Formats: sequence, C-alpha cells, structure tokens
Amino acid sequence: MPEPRIDVVIADDQELVRMGFSLILGVQPGITVVGEAADGVECIELARRLRPRVVLADIRMPRLDGLEVVRQLAGPGVVDPLNVVVITTFDQDDYVRTALRNGACGFLLKDASPDLLVEAVQAAARGDALVSPAVTVRLLRRLEATERGTVQAPGASDAAGLSERERDIVRLVAVGRTNQEIGDELFLSLSTVKTYLGRIQAKLNARNRVEVAAWAWEHGAVRGSG
Repeated sequence: MPEPRIDVVIADDQELVRMGFSLILGVQPGITVVGEAADGVECIELARRLRPRVVLADIRMPRLDGLEVVRQLAGPGVVDPLNVVVITTFDQDDYVRTALRNGACGFLLKDASPDLLVEAVQAAARGDALVSPAVTVRLLRRLEATERGTVQAPGASDAAGLSERERDIVRLVAVGRTNQEIGDELFLSLSTVKTYLGRIQAKLNARNRVEVAAWAWEHGAVRGSG
C-alpha cells in the first residue's frame, strides 16, 4: 500500500526562498506543495483551510512571526495540531527553544542541504522530528556547559522515573536519531522503540519526541552520550 501523499504549505516573506523550497520538494515522489504564504497571518489561514501534513514556516515574517505561527497551529491547547517545521537564517538559542516549546516538530537553518530539507518534511509527516545537526550539537555543548555542576542535572532522569534503557533512548532522541536509528543502535525492534517512547513521553508529560529532546537538553540527561 503506497504511503499517503505529503501535502506541504510553505511560509516565507521572500518569494525566491518559497520558490526554491517548492522546487526542491516538488520533485520528490510523494510530496506536493499545496500552498505558499508571504506572512504569518496568511500562513495560519492557509494551513487551517488546507490542513497540510507539514507546514514550513520562516521565523521573521510580516504581521505574525513564525514562532507565533507555531504556537497557533501546534502549541499547547491546540485541539488538532499540525506538523510545523521552522526554517530560519537566524541560529539563535532562544528561537530554537521557543519554537520547540511552542510545538514545532523540526528546526532547520536555511543553509541546510536539500536532502536535509526533504528529510525534515518526511520526518514531520510521520510524526518524527528533525533538528539541524549543527544546532543540536551547539545546544548540547552550551547547555552542558551551563548546567555542569548544578544539582538538578545529575539526577534529572532518576527524578523522572526513567529506566536505564529509557535514559539511553532519551539521549539518542536528543541528538537527533530517528526511531529506526535508535533501534539499530540499541538492538531493538522499531515497535519496541515506539513503545518505549510512549512510556517516556508519559513520564515526562511530553507531547512528542521534540519535547523529549528539549527536556533532555535542559536537564543534562544527554551528558556522556557521545
């Protein structure tokens, strides 16, 4: 049985950027760009009307920025959230954290490769998540440096009631591994990884794997993950 088509809405105030993303995604089997928006308000209206499987949203847009777009389409309290991937030129920690807390299921820089863009859309469509590797590594280093020596970080996973295997999975989620990659590394079946992730999300009160990753970064649970 063929995979469902991935409908995508692209929101960016620069027409050339929208055109470039559309060209990259449009030639991919199973991906169709169904709408484009030049500002945040238009993006929300278009997304709510078309209900695409994935929304790509720039951060700095007129009328409404991408962080607010994420909050309104995927944030806490949204009854039927959409999968929103944030794409930006601006690699700032506060943008990353706000986007993830607001419900984004991906964060990419505009200089990401076409392959990474496609991978992020496909990951979002299947309920997975992808954060630019460069962003992930930098955040890990900065958060570890900030939290080293605090009393919260060392026992964070214990306090959350995570088992040793669940801590292993949290660390791998935090460094951007997919479910399949986690299974391969830990010698677990894909269904077992998904079962573990469900338990982890319940223990952390996290809605998705991105919130699991954010929790890990903020509580030092990734230390020593290599």
